[in-house]
Amino acid sequence: MSVKIRLQRHGSKKRPFYFIVAANTTAPRDGKFIEKLGTYNPLTVPATVRINRERALHWLDQGAQPTNTCRRILSFKGVLYLKHLMRGVSLGLFDQETALDKFEQWNGEHEELVARREEAHRKHKAEKRHEAMKESVRKIEEKNEARAAAAATAAGEGEATSEGEATEAEAPAAE
Repeated sequence: MSVKIRLQRHGSKKRPFYFIVAANTTAPRDGKFIEKLGTYNPLTVPATVRINRERALHWLDQGAQPTNTCRRILSFKGVLYLKHLMRGVSLGLFDQETALDKFEQWNGEHEELVARREEAHRKHKAEKRHEAMKESVRKIEEKNEARAAAAATAAGEGEATSEGEATEAEAPAAE
């Protein structure tokens, strides 16, 4: 039996949510699976991924092949790097403690990077919202100025017309 680590779709129409599962290759996409390894929500920014690293590493060691998307997710969460380090331990290049220290160092740097990206996204979103508000205020002010100019023009024409009537009315009286 060959095993794949793949995504199993859940969620409603146009609102995807995925389980990361280890499943038999002959099983349907959303069908029977062997073990649930985690979840993936692509709708959040950045995408939310929760994964059991130990179980994912176990299935990779057993020969499970991840799909392309799952490979990217496993790489992002450090599972493939951890597998790489464990291979170095098995070859005797370094001990397990050194491998775990290297992984913890990488994981700390990775978490900082993700936090910076998330903060940058929040700032960009806030700036975009601020620019949109400034644009709408500018448009409203332009409309108000146009209305005021139109009202002033109409009031000016009304005064000119009444002055013209008054001079005509005064003209016959002067004769």
